[in-house]
Amino acid sequence: MRIRSKRLTKFVAWLVVAYLRLLFATCRKEFAIFPGTNGWDPDLPNRFLYCVWHDVLFFPLLMAKPHNGSALTSRHQDGAYVAETLRLLNVQPFRGSTTRGGAQAIRQLLNVAEQQHITITPDGPRGPRREMKDGIVFLASRTAMTIVPAAFTSRRGVRFRGTWTDMLLPLPFTTTYCILGEPIPVPAELTREEIDLNRQRVQDAMDRLYARVEDWAAGRAERLEFEEAMPVRKAA
Repeated sequence: MRIRSKRLTKFVAWLVVAYLRLLFATCRKEFAIFPGTNGWDPDLPNRFLYCVWHDVLFFPLLMAKPHNGSALTSRHQDGAYVAETLRLLNVQPFRGSTTRGGAQAIRQLLNVAEQQHITITPDGPRGPRREMKDGIVFLASRTAMTIVPAAFTSRRGVRFRGTWTDMLLPLPFTTTYCILGEPIPVPAELTREEIDLNRQRVQDAMDRLYARVEDWAAGRAERLEFEEAMPVRKAA
């Protein structure tokens, strides 16, 4: 049964945030951040487009406290819950997707690009899982913002099965991991063919980064050589 009441939606979102904050508070956090890309730092001078797969959406919101952030979420009812959750976690949501309201949401994101970081889950809202769509490359081309590939996982976790993706949440008292990779610049005013080429560049970078973060979590690899550039402030 879908919940249509705005008050009930807000209450459900508040319960979810309270639970997630408590859950992530029990976890140890490990970061490997390419210098100058730490979007959790409120004093970071540059603004970035952070590329995050949908199934780990809650990790960047809960591993540390977001600052100067916005995100794109769908107009479906599930997106309403996510939008309320984002607001409670200090992130401005914009409602839209490739199928509903996308053009309006993209225009809004273009307007805030100079003031806010933007997080995009480019395999949403309908999948396929961890397959890049064009939106983040298009937005980078129009805003001159640089894309930062971001990979997250946990040593132990549970996946909640969905229609096309399995949302990952860490188990209590485990270790969570984050790698923010080297920024990917995108040329301005790309053609259709150039968008496809740059989309593949970002896909390849995400695939490499996720293989590395999963090896790190499993103990098969050490932390990446670059060190965290700025202190990460824990989520409140």
